[in-house]
Amino acid sequence: MTVDDTAHRAQAARPAGIRSTERALAPDLARGLMLLLIVLSNTAFHLWRSAYGPAGWQPVTGGWLDHAVQFAMITVLDLRVYPLFAFLFGYGMVQLYQRQRAAGTSERTAAGILRRRSLLLVVIGLAHATLFMAGDIVGYYGVIGFALGWLFLRRSDRALNWWIVVATVQLLVLSAEPVVSALLQGDLGSLGEVTGTPAYEPYASEEGNWLTAAGTRLSTGLFVTFAAAPLSLVGGAYVVFLLGFWAARRRVLEEPSRHLPLLRRTAVLGIAIGWLGALPSALAHVGALDVPGHVQSESGVLMIVRELTGMAAGLGYVAAIALFVHWWSRRASARRASGSHRAITAVAAVGKRSLSCYLAHSVLFAPLLAAWGLGLGAHLTSSTMALFATAVWLVTVAGAYACELKGRRGPVETVLRKAMYR
Repeated sequence: MTVDDTAHRAQAARPAGIRSTERALAPDLARGLMLLLIVLSNTAFHLWRSAYGPAGWQPVTGGWLDHAVQFAMITVLDLRVYPLFAFLFGYGMVQLYQRQRAAGTSERTAAGILRRRSLLLVVIGLAHATLFMAGDIVGYYGVIGFALGWLFLRRSDRALNWWIVVATVQLLVLSAEPVVSALLQGDLGSLGEVTGTPAYEPYASEEGNWLTAAGTRLSTGLFVTFAAAPLSLVGGAYVVFLLGFWAARRRVLEEPSRHLPLLRRTAVLGIAIGWLGALPSALAHVGALDVPGHVQSESGVLMIVRELTGMAAGLGYVAAIALFVHWWSRRASARRASGSHRAITAVAAVGKRSLSCYLAHSVLFAPLLAAWGLGLGAHLTSSTMALFATAVWLVTVAGAYACELKGRRGPVETVLRKAMYR
């Protein structure tokens, strides 16, 4: 064996991340579009002078345009984007693990990299929650990723399939139990309270003192990270992560042409189920359907239905993006210099730097909208806030595209990569 051979093997066995040229388009494009949906769905948490409905999620104030935006948010975004994020998170975990194994890294070392990544995400998430965004999901996914990576990452396909079935049954039974009990007792009024907590209160958006607001945000962040995440494992919501594991092992997003029937069924059925499941809540919110407040509330029947069907919608969105990438890739060679090709590249660039862009949303949102900052959230409505959120996302698109042209990673990804691979 030559010295060159020894050096080559040592380099192959050293943990390393993926090169930009090796990335598949579909996962990055999905993450880039997902961040637009997330920043839109987070708008209600910053409208701190609005009146909120029984569920506490969306304001009920404003004109017809605001009500149209609220209707669209409830139908398309609320409780529908985070399952998309969860699926992609699970998918990315398996991608990272498989790349490490293919590079010659041992199972133990590859799993250790993922554990280190999960712990770093918890730290980043809690810092993010304290400084800017109480509803941070990075720490939440760090806890979920640590648990699921330890329990399922190295299990066989057969075991993974069984656990997907177990988690699905677990989720359906635990979600349906309060509704079935209330129906048997003939008292749906036993579900929920008439009014939910306004969405902005756990975020302390209305608090004028930054330190007081930071304390509230930290309390909310700790609950989301260390209470909501374990409860998700108990309640079966982790099934979406496991479906991401399952799909990544089959390279569904990297090779959509091999999975077209599955993707078409998932896109059509998932989006249809998701939107129809949220439609009663949306109609009730705008007053087109007369439903008692306790049925709409945070633990009411409509909210339970919205949450369950939201998982189907999230999977449908992923499948639809994969189908688009398949269609696009077949025609991309003729569009290399077109504006549409640059737009796709720019959105995918956001997906490559998804953590940096996600955190950048809060850096732009919080100081401008919160009462401790400029307080613009008091003067915006659902429609104007949606425009503001889209503008913030476009700023991150421009920044990510500039980094892409220069061949640079996102700043947070650079730091995380160094800490992961030491």
